[in-house]
Amino acid sequence: MARNFSISADGVQVEVRYGGVEGDFISLTDIAKYRTAENPGYVIQNWMRNRNTVRFLGLWERFHNPDFNYIEFEAIEREAGLNSFVLTPKRWVEQTAAKGIVTKQGRYAATFAHQDIAFEFASWISPEFKLYIVKDYQRLKSEENSRLSLGWNLNRELTKINYKIHTDAIKEHLVPEDISTRAQSFIYANEADVLNVALFGKTAKMWRDENPFAKGNIRDDASLRELIVLVNLESMNAELIKLGLSRSERAIRLNKMAIEQLRVLNESDERKLLQG
Repeated sequence: MARNFSISADGVQVEVRYGGVEGDFISLTDIAKYRTAENPGYVIQNWMRNRNTVRFLGLWERFHNPDFNYIEFEAIEREAGLNSFVLTPKRWVEQTAAKGIVTKQGRYAATFAHQDIAFEFASWISPEFKLYIVKDYQRLKSEENSRLSLGWNLNRELTKINYKIHTDAIKEHLVPEDISTRAQSFIYANEADVLNVALFGKTAKMWRDENPFAKGNIRDDASLRELIVLVNLESMNAELIKLGLSRSERAIRLNKMAIEQLRVLNESDERKLLQG
């Protein structure tokens, strides 16, 4: 599925922006057009004036946003319900550092909200309309998951191919010729855990202890992004082994590499979400 896509709800096209594993962001502006195409912003503001809405938004931020400004939220909550009370998405974000709502300025100005919030807004607009949105959203996410699964399997196969490059470097540079097969297996396992700790922050055994009923192993449980980074780590570790770096030196370098690459991948998704 494209990073940005649309769902069709009772004849209304609603834009959705991909937000990764934490959830997508859905256009409140498009949802509001179901009520009035001329002034969707006023519909959103009317919804946000409601005390129950303010409390819901605050509760969502408490669960998901460690930077949420509780002091400003309490001031807004006290005002909610008064005839003079006005709350816009822009004011909400600026005063409380909220992350569940995103405003897009410029020619194509719009307000987006995390899917949890967007579904709540749609329910306020019309329970029937919300059902249309949820059904089409679920259909598209099901299609997306099928494609992601295909990509995950491809990257898992790449890690297995790279694993051969990795083990060849270990065999050539780290495994003595006269060592027993059992001792060799310990060396290979320890080197695999250098990558596991660098990327996942834990060894394979630690993961098994934490997930006694899980099928597969720590790498089978990895996300698509983590598998992309793992492919790179395997190649890099093979080269570092050839250069004669110690295990501790390699572990530090590989961990820094994993952190940086995951950061870049995460920021890339965030930019696409905000830029459209």
